[in-house]
Amino acid sequence: MTTGDLIGILQRTLYTMLVVAGPIVLATMAVGLVISIVQAATQVNEATLTFVPKLIVVAAIFMLAGPGMLQQLVDFTRFIFATAVEAAR
Repeated sequence: MTTGDLIGILQRTLYTMLVVAGPIVLATMAVGLVISIVQAATQVNEATLTFVPKLIVVAAIFMLAGPGMLQQLVDFTRFIFATAVEAAR
């Protein structure tokens, strides 16, 4: 296995990580920003106002994008195993 192969694996790993975790992180950040603005405007500082909507959004994203995320992880796992088998030869 060459350095180029390892760089390719690292690039694929980072891409998979962004595709799988990206929608969850971005949606959670957007909801957090909106709730922070509402809390600042109304001066209501309640911890559950930030936690519960984020939890609902994450659950909704898992329901909508979960199958695609799972397929990405399965494809990545197959790629890693195929690469390991090739490297063992």
